[in-house]
Amino acid sequence: MAKLFIGVDAGGTMVKVAAFDAEGHELGCEHRPNPMTFPHPGWTERDPDVMWRNAAAAIRDLLARMAIDPADVAVVTASGYGAGIFLLDHAGRPVRPALGSTDSRAAGLVARWRRNGLATELPLAVSQGVWTGQTSVLLAWFQEHEPEVAERTAHVLSCKDFLTYRLSGTISTDPTDAGCAGVLDLARGCYAADALREAGLRRWLDKLPPIGPAGELVGAVTPDAAALTGLRAGTPVARGVYDVVGCSLASGFTGTDQLGVVAGTFSINSTLHRAPCLDPMPTLQSPYPGAPGHYIATIATPTSASNLEWLCRTMLAAEAERAHRAGRSIYDICSELVAEGIERESDALFLPYLFGGPDGVPGALFGLTAGSSLGDVLRAVFEGIVFAHRTDIDYLLGGGASARPKQVLLAGGPSKSHVWSQMFCDVIGLPLTVAEGSEFGAKGAAICGAVAIGAASDIPVAIARMTRVARRYTPRTERLVRIDCQYDRFRRMSRQLSDAWMPAGPEPSPSCFEGAQA
Repeated sequence: MAKLFIGVDAGGTMVKVAAFDAEGHELGCEHRPNPMTFPHPGWTERDPDVMWRNAAAAIRDLLARMAIDPADVAVVTASGYGAGIFLLDHAGRPVRPALGSTDSRAAGLVARWRRNGLATELPLAVSQGVWTGQTSVLLAWFQEHEPEVAERTAHVLSCKDFLTYRLSGTISTDPTDAGCAGVLDLARGCYAADALREAGLRRWLDKLPPIGPAGELVGAVTPDAAALTGLRAGTPVARGVYDVVGCSLASGFTGTDQLGVVAGTFSINSTLHRAPCLDPMPTLQSPYPGAPGHYIATIATPTSASNLEWLCRTMLAAEAERAHRAGRSIYDICSELVAEGIERESDALFLPYLFGGPDGVPGALFGLTAGSSLGDVLRAVFEGIVFAHRTDIDYLLGGGASARPKQVLLAGGPSKSHVWSQMFCDVIGLPLTVAEGSEFGAKGAAICGAVAIGAASDIPVAIARMTRVARRYTPRTERLVRIDCQYDRFRRMSRQLSDAWMPAGPEPSPSCFEGAQA
């Protein structure tokens, strides 16, 4: 068997491991849960060691199922969700449970920063907004509420950097994760030390990891990691990127005329810029290794496909179990039901705010009648998620420094559905492509690994060699009238439900919706 590249991607709900050949073809994949706990309202935590064991088991099972000789693995590279926080002590042990990027325990702190002006000053230094799941904000929260955690912490890591450490024993990060964390001076390419000191984070500065480029070797698989994963000790380990950037690399995202859309736990919508974009101020921003000298500006809100996952896990649990016994995916069945009823008259409308909405708006389903079917409800869920993406995109493209994209690159779970991909194309109103493959975060990691071992001279060359378009879509103008009507209704209902739902008195809790879905 030819030399293989292994990519590991730890997202908000699953750990995915995939094997790729030198041309970027996905040869196989394994999934494991990435469980989360909710000890208090708004808190989202996970056990880092459980995540690592699940990742290791997925690697081992992939090697066994595909009968891969560990000697044929050329390199292994990790990707993972951005922001949140993983804290390790001097021995490399977790100090406490890790936090997800959906954690909102710091809402009060962010509100205070907005009142005292710090939430205006810090974004200018790190070229992105301040939000509750951001690493810099969480560091401030721990300093204020759990100071003993700061005393015990030696290393502040991101999700993918923790996995890289477990694989190789090496502590480091890359500019994309440092940017997403809200601690990077993008223009200078180093930590925004002065701004972080002004924010009261001086004691954390020497705990931040050294920054190195994505696509560089950081070490080799340790004997302990080899015993858990089935990989050969000494297998090269490369430094990857955080998952939004990984999906973007795997989608072939390289130009300022492209709009990258990743539909997963978050609605992720990105454009490329030759200088850091400050108008509009993005949720996330970092240097972009797929186009050297450019920056990826991202608007992100928790309004995407995780809403469908919740529906399938709860209200459609019995149907999901029947589908599993029949060897089918509940998501494929949902897509079929939507496709079958796409021409039906239905005004059903879904607000995809199950994991938080602008100004505290809850998730909601409107417009049902006695004649409504499950297909109508699922269509409303599909459309509501797409409308949330469009709302974020309208904000991203509405500033003085906004890009002017001519093409959409779609990745994430919805990209596997033909009817959903066409819906994204119709609602955004631009030609849309879906790249080959299914595990885009893992493939982005593998692209970095290919560069690290010299299989490609740089990341743009690796993208050109390892990515290709699988499907193309063009907007259907005959659906425009209905789309515009439903989208207008979606925006109005979001605003009106906010007014009706929020109690009078204290200001709403701040979140990553600031500006994006106002």
